[in-house]
Amino acid sequence: MENLVIVDIGSNSARMSIYRIENDGYCVELKRSKSDSRLSEGMGKEKILQPVAINRTINALKSFKRIYSSMNNATVITIATAAVRQAENQKAFIRKVRKKVGLDVRVLSGREEAYYDYLGVVNKIKMNDYMVMDIGGASIELVRVQGKKRRDLISLPIGAVNISERFKLNNSVHAADLFNAQRFLKENIHRVPWLKKADHYQLVVLGGAARSLARINRSHQHFKNSDNLNGYHLNQRQVMGTYELLLRKNLHNRKEIHGLENERADIILGGLLPLITVIDEIDSRRIVFSEGGVREGLIAEYIKKHYRNY
Repeated sequence: MENLVIVDIGSNSARMSIYRIENDGYCVELKRSKSDSRLSEGMGKEKILQPVAINRTINALKSFKRIYSSMNNATVITIATAAVRQAENQKAFIRKVRKKVGLDVRVLSGREEAYYDYLGVVNKIKMNDYMVMDIGGASIELVRVQGKKRRDLISLPIGAVNISERFKLNNSVHAADLFNAQRFLKENIHRVPWLKKADHYQLVVLGGAARSLARINRSHQHFKNSDNLNGYHLNQRQVMGTYELLLRKNLHNRKEIHGLENERADIILGGLLPLITVIDEIDSRRIVFSEGGVREGLIAEYIKKHYRNY
């Protein structure tokens, strides 16, 4: 038996998940923690990680370490995604994490992130043909799945934080800013060469913006448990209606919406706009939510490699 710790340095939040793996490869989650460290904040066109954001992230990693350091026989895997992947000062950040926290960071390429998303989703969602969409703080990943097999995948450097900052979607939204954001996203997503192969596919969505969308709707539908999201689904009309609701409110009023975390209220419009764009591009009528993602994909790979009997 061993304990596997996965530390995920994301663009909007840092997360830690701890799993116990039995000798036969059976895996159960013991604990998860999250910090809204927003590493990609203020990167701008120069793609420079900012000192304040770096320090927030370092502090989050230190708090995670205090938890897993007390565990016996723990293997720690640390990954970083879009913010660190895009950063001009990536190497300096990795050195600082190693010096301050003692963690060796593996920076995932965009294609690796998309692939692990697929691995994390495929065993949790009982469908054959669909498209996976992971909406992160500084990137989105798209994977076309046919017959449960990945056929195409791509990562785009577009996410909730950088869209919100670039087009001023954080508070009250002006029509010109929204129009420019929509045009920008449509141009970039339309360039994905294989996207038309996914016409009318169901969308399986993950990431912070997707979770917020699901929780808002579950709260309005009076679900007792707003966190059990795997397999929950909405139709196109419900998604568009929720987006319109959010769009009509300023930041202060968005914070009063049940199901939406205060820490995400300023970037929720920038996070959902890529989803709205993809729904429109492929005319997806059903949006399904998955609890699987990069971390679950890494676990699947780790168990397959180290527990062959499983």
